[in-house]
Amino acid sequence: MRASPDSASSEDPYLRALDAANALRARQFGKHDVVLVLGSGWLSVLDSWPEPLAGIPMSDVPGFVAPVAEGQGHEIRSYHVGGMRVLVLLGRTHLYEGRGVGPVAHGVRTAAALGCRTAVLTNANGSLRADWAPGTCVLVSDHLNLSAVSPLVGPRFVDLTSAYTPRLREHARRIHPEFAEGIYAMLPGPHYQTRCEGGMLAHWGADVVGMSTVLEVIAARELDLEVLALSLVAVAEGLDTGVDPSQVVEMARQSARALGPVLAEIIGQLEGQS
Repeated sequence: MRASPDSASSEDPYLRALDAANALRARQFGKHDVVLVLGSGWLSVLDSWPEPLAGIPMSDVPGFVAPVAEGQGHEIRSYHVGGMRVLVLLGRTHLYEGRGVGPVAHGVRTAAALGCRTAVLTNANGSLRADWAPGTCVLVSDHLNLSAVSPLVGPRFVDLTSAYTPRLREHARRIHPEFAEGIYAMLPGPHYQTRCEGGMLAHWGADVVGMSTVLEVIAARELDLEVLALSLVAVAEGLDTGVDPSQVVEMARQSARALGPVLAEIIGQLEGQS
């Protein structure tokens, strides 16, 4: 993992990630293969998973803070799934929390420092397509970064041509052919988009819109992690009744529970995809 020798550990995000990884190693978290980041409502995928090998509150690990978004957990856990050791972040820091870009990318960078070579990122979204009803799970194939920021500072030029690993999307579709596939637009939030803004995003090619994931993808690709992103439609396109954040989380929770065994199979068979 690259780190700038001119920066102090307290200021350098890569050294902060190494500090966090060392703290996790001291708490029975050894080398891991995959990091899974659970977005709003996605905690229910773990209902069908085995008991974790280890767990720790996020706030006990350097650089992490407890997530504030509804429907997210506050722990880091370790699981054995198939042949893979999986680091699970039960929530994430969002850009709209005002903590800066570093904490948003910290989880992925810490996972890379623990040896992870694959990042599986999940979120809930608003659909921009009339044919994608709530409950549809979308494999993200590309993104629009409309946050106006990057987790990278300085001349860290990263190729995002295939940011979302095509081979991993094919692997996921072999296991679950029902997945849709589309483009995710990230807005900074925390407010939802207007109708006009939704129409603009659709005109630009976006299929779904949310407030997370994209900055983590950029950080992951800089560190050569392969990326698979799954986005659950929680809000229908053209909704006339407005958006209730609690209903967004509940729709994601209901849909994610059914995906628990599917996600375990996808991750458990990743070893044969490398």
